[in-house]
Amino acid sequence: MRVLIVHASRYGATEGIAERIGAILCQHGLEATVKPVQDAGDPTDFDACVIGSAAYYFHWMKKATNFVRRNYAVLAERPVWLFSSGPLGTEAKDAQGRDLLTVTEPKEIAEFREAIHPRDHRVFFGALDRNKLGFTHGLVFKLFAKPGDALLPDGDFRDWNDIAAWACNIALALKASADGAASSHADVRGVLTSQ
Repeated sequence: MRVLIVHASRYGATEGIAERIGAILCQHGLEATVKPVQDAGDPTDFDACVIGSAAYYFHWMKKATNFVRRNYAVLAERPVWLFSSGPLGTEAKDAQGRDLLTVTEPKEIAEFREAIHPRDHRVFFGALDRNKLGFTHGLVFKLFAKPGDALLPDGDFRDWNDIAAWACNIALALKASADGAASSHADVRGVLTSQ
């Protein structure tokens, strides 16, 4: 089974998540291809897709959003999983006690649920390396972040175990659907040959 893993990553944290997902799927015997969104092309030749984007201010990156919208028809016919990378820090809840991974879901995800019916969407904690920031983000960081700042903490907060577990669940779901399809084809062949 061929799986396309598409990512939109500004500074590499989301790309790292996509690569880890691809590696896990390959370990499970699936053929995984990991590509940045600008090189992903048409997903028609793939059996399933995993699409992820860095999230800024509760939105996916435009190039990831455009990829999904441009490919609605193809994606709606395949198993699709979505992920977002964004929250920073080690706290699981915000100041109001809400789960950060729930309240930081990008706004586009509701639209995508309606249009392509993804099997799942998961928000993962991201990473921030102030030395990799571009001019605009670097300026924002300098103006607003102070050492130890809870809003813009510097560091890698990705939970690799959570990412691996999610990827394993995708692999198991794909293998189960492939096995189910093979069984039903065998059942049909058995009925046809016995008549």
